[in-house]
Amino acid sequence: DASEENAPTMCPECDSEGPFKLNSSRSRYRNYQKLNLQERPGSVPPGRVPRTKEVVFLDDLVDIARPGEEVEITGVFCSSYDYFLTQRSGFPVFSTHVSANHIRKKEDASSASNLSEADRKLILDLASDPNIAKRIVQSIAPSIYGHEHTKMALAMSLFGAVPKNVDDKHRIRGDVNVLLLGDPGTAKSQMLKYAEATAPRAVYSTGKGASAVGLTASVHKDPLTKEWTLEGGALVLADRGVCLIDEFDKMNEQDRTSIHEAMEQQSISISKAGIVTSLQARCAVIAAANPIGGRYDSSCTLSENVELTDPILQRFDCLCVLQDVVDPVADERLAQFVTESHMMSVPTSDIARGAATAPERTRLSSTEDGSSADDLIPQSLLRKYIQYARANCRPALRGGTFDQEKIASLYVQLRKESSSSGGVPIAVRHIESIMRMSEAHAKMHLRDYVRDDDMDASIKMMLESFISAQKFSVRRSLRRSFAKFMSSGEDRVHLLLHILQDMMRNEAMYQTIRQRQLKEKDVPEVLEVPLEEFESRARDRRIYDVADFCKGTEFEEAGYSLDMRRRVIVRNF
Repeated sequence: DASEENAPTMCPECDSEGPFKLNSSRSRYRNYQKLNLQERPGSVPPGRVPRTKEVVFLDDLVDIARPGEEVEITGVFCSSYDYFLTQRSGFPVFSTHVSANHIRKKEDASSASNLSEADRKLILDLASDPNIAKRIVQSIAPSIYGHEHTKMALAMSLFGAVPKNVDDKHRIRGDVNVLLLGDPGTAKSQMLKYAEATAPRAVYSTGKGASAVGLTASVHKDPLTKEWTLEGGALVLADRGVCLIDEFDKMNEQDRTSIHEAMEQQSISISKAGIVTSLQARCAVIAAANPIGGRYDSSCTLSENVELTDPILQRFDCLCVLQDVVDPVADERLAQFVTESHMMSVPTSDIARGAATAPERTRLSSTEDGSSADDLIPQSLLRKYIQYARANCRPALRGGTFDQEKIASLYVQLRKESSSSGGVPIAVRHIESIMRMSEAHAKMHLRDYVRDDDMDASIKMMLESFISAQKFSVRRSLRRSFAKFMSSGEDRVHLLLHILQDMMRNEAMYQTIRQRQLKEKDVPEVLEVPLEEFESRARDRRIYDVADFCKGTEFEEAGYSLDMRRRVIVRNF
């Protein structure tokens, strides 16, 4: 056994029988590591607990695998006679372990290092679509109806932002933390399970089943060396990934306080049993909680609805309040959606044999905003897209690409309303949250810099998070007062119509001057403007997508038509 000392019984030179002492200065040493290999929870048979087996690594195999990774090990199954267990039990007992001679990480097929050229081409084609953010939100948990705001928050957390390290002294985290708070039956746990299956590295735990030690780190005595050693918890195992905590409100207050440092500084400081060190916990936290009494009361503030302190609430970038509101029209659509989902997902034996065809999709083929189900991205491709964006895309915040004064005035007004109306306490962290969410939105488009529409999407998420946590009586007045910060589609349509009218006016003036010079008397019946010039003028006004405007009713009612073959906008008189 590699872990036991094999002392000689006789000297080969002088035939002396000892006693022999170990000469540590003239000994040759080699690296040694012992790991516990555990079954994946998904592959455990029903009614069984995951089995574990000790694995011994020597020499160059040491420190190849990290805790929490899925590995494939080739080795020799060894057994050794255990004297103490034999004496205690009265019959021979052998302890077993695996002596490894090869280890291979079972990296996911969607990891950035395993992407093929065809995958990269598909990903870049997806990123060229101006509506890719909307398609990603539709593809997040497609079996759950509605909840666009929550799905956008999940998408931003999965893509993540860019961590910043100022002069190697002050580190600003780049992970987006999300808290889902709402009534029972609003698919909070289902969304957490979807994030666990989609994220490249995820650790799932529940509030009652997780303690402070289980989430951060524990100290235990190594049975081999009899020394105190550290063992990382869920937040350490989820390093550079996502940690999902369900039933967040059921945790003890002492356990919840222990993750304060991990959520903001993204490190865990340990000072136990003579061990003083710091562990990395660079992970996003997505938590789900229920209100006091089970249901969310709109007549009360957020602090009266949930037993969470201000320090922990401020560490969440986005707060999603999910309410189960009685609405006959929405309830009918939801029931139809769930029914058809079951019909499409569970085929009968005839459909499985091919003797019958699956039922036709009716309402399932269109989502809540009327877009086609063909826009959904396949889940395998979405996982590859997220991996590629996390590995290769680092959007930068540049001075002239977004409105800085808008963020400053928004923060001032948010602080003012927060102090007067209650709800979520607004602090400086929320400015960083706006920056993080805008970078995550830019990552969805695989852009190298943050644009104004990314900042608008981030501000919309922050305002939705703030207003939905207020009392029902003040929500409408808050939406009215913050309307100037949320740029709507109607404002963009009016601005684009004004730009187009100005371009047509200039074109008509040019044609009139040209006819006077050529002494022609015919009045032009058709005016044409190049589409590229119109898109360039729109970009100057920070509007980057005019495709929806050219397909809209306002465009046609104003007398315009689009010729895509010649790429011109035409107006007939």
